[in-house]
Amino acid sequence: MTNKFLRYSVVACGVLQLALGTAAQAWAQAPGGPDNPAMADDLRASGKIYVVVAAIVIIVAGLLLYLISLDRKVSKLEREIKK
Repeated sequence: MTNKFLRYSVVACGVLQLALGTAAQAWAQAPGGPDNPAMADDLRASGKIYVVVAAIVIIVAGLLLYLISLDRKVSKLEREIKK
């Protein structure tokens, strides 16, 4: 029981660290700088940036769900081996 809690808490901390690190990176960039990509401005202006963000969120969520299901299967196999 505690082993599962430990695994999920490590995954949750990793996701939180990734999200906060990415957000800090985005906040550190100055808007309108010489190296500001024009593609991002075009996507933001047309409203398509939300489609890109939604696609990325769906892909990351799918990978996370896949890893959780894989962890459950491996845990089940480990329990069967111990018996």
